[in-house]
Amino acid sequence: MASQLLLPPNHFTKSVSAKVFFTGEYQGFNDLTLKREPNQTKRVSNNGFSLRAKADLRSTNNKSLVEIPKQWYNLVADLSVKPPPPLHPKTFEPIKPEDLSHLFPNELIKQEETQERFIDIPEEVLEIYKLWRPTPLIRAKRLEKLLQTPARIYFKYEGGSPAGSHKPNTAVPQAYYNAKEGVKNVVTETGAGQWGSSLAFASSLFGLDCEVWQVANSYHTKPYRRLMMQTWGAKVHPSPSDLTEAGRRILESDPSSPGSLGIAISEAVEVAARNENTKYCLGSVLNHVLLHQTIIGEECIEQMENFGETPDLIIGCTGGGSNFAGLSFPFIREKLKGKINPVIRAVEPSACPSLTKGVYAYDFGDTAGLTPLMKMHTLGHDFIPDPIHAGGLRYHGMAPLISHVYEQGFMEAISIPQIECFQGAIQFSRTEGIIPAPEPTHAIAATIREALRCRETGEAKVILMAMCGHGHFDLASYDKYLKGELIDLSFSEEKIRESLSKVPHVV
Repeated sequence: MASQLLLPPNHFTKSVSAKVFFTGEYQGFNDLTLKREPNQTKRVSNNGFSLRAKADLRSTNNKSLVEIPKQWYNLVADLSVKPPPPLHPKTFEPIKPEDLSHLFPNELIKQEETQERFIDIPEEVLEIYKLWRPTPLIRAKRLEKLLQTPARIYFKYEGGSPAGSHKPNTAVPQAYYNAKEGVKNVVTETGAGQWGSSLAFASSLFGLDCEVWQVANSYHTKPYRRLMMQTWGAKVHPSPSDLTEAGRRILESDPSSPGSLGIAISEAVEVAARNENTKYCLGSVLNHVLLHQTIIGEECIEQMENFGETPDLIIGCTGGGSNFAGLSFPFIREKLKGKINPVIRAVEPSACPSLTKGVYAYDFGDTAGLTPLMKMHTLGHDFIPDPIHAGGLRYHGMAPLISHVYEQGFMEAISIPQIECFQGAIQFSRTEGIIPAPEPTHAIAATIREALRCRETGEAKVILMAMCGHGHFDLASYDKYLKGELIDLSFSEEKIRESLSKVPHVV
């Protein structure tokens, strides 16, 4: 009996493909021999079955295949003007490492404050990254043809991870560092569910108990994201909940509150602060999270070189900012060196436009004011987006480091309403085959705008786009769009003014 199986190249080494032939009697998988390289075999034992396999490895010319980077990149090291420090929420003095020890393990606190340019990725984390990394860089030739544009469009696709987005790039190291320091429980919040499912996945690999507060509107409208978290062993609560003081206060004032990321963060932080051997994990905003995501851009730089291309424009969606930073920060490094000079454009939803409508000020990262004060672009810590906003990107503030880079003039920002975003998503999915999550539809819409400008001007720009995840669990939003029920939000300037009036005054 013999069968043939083609295995993904990244399960072995750089730029290889493999054919595996299974031979021998079926006795269970007790004795599996894999021939990974010529004249090299490996025996794997697994509970009472037996197989024998031989691999024939051949080189491939796939330009998208590169080595997984061995280090994360810290943009702070290359900035001549350093970002303002976070402040203690009570004293308004710069935060000290010990002030964060009840929330984060020591290694993540070090990474949050480090001035080092590169941080080595632990071998245990790299081994897990190999489940889906390196991720592909794909030229969107069919979309180019549809748009009749001379522009060349590339997208870096992060949807092949177990959770379907870029979020495991930081969930895995966060779970690893917590487990390494003996932590038993981790808590977090999630909006659309990508981060919660990613941390649940990572926690399951390191034997951590995981508890997630999911924004109530998302909890009720995205049951399959909740089920993903529960499948990986996490406990999931709708936020606001009656399990915390922060949640109970919100429910007392508004029993039908749709929730917000700020509220969910307050609940998770409260639980972490009050329970020994429990730490808090965050999926965006903080420096160590953005640091972990730079593996995206580090891969992409080499992949673009393999294609013989240099980007003229880099586009990514922004909510808290981790996906955008992950792609753009390594390219900003190269821009600072004078090697390249791309325009770097952040795209946010008109429903929650922290960069384009917010103020640059110290504000709390959560609604209850439990977190450190961070200098960031903010709509106010108690800002709640309208629940009819279809996707993620709902956070009231922007990552402090992205906000600082924006203030320094290294990037620009625009906002786009959701109907245009879903129009672009339909064009993308019907040409490139991938159904995007609502978040990257903003980057797609901005890319289409630029490609159509190129059609008018004749410019053959190279556009690089961050495609941070698939939308398989967001089809309810597509259903609304296809039925004509999705509407653009009439943005309330009064609502923002009211929210901004509560931003702390820090001198």
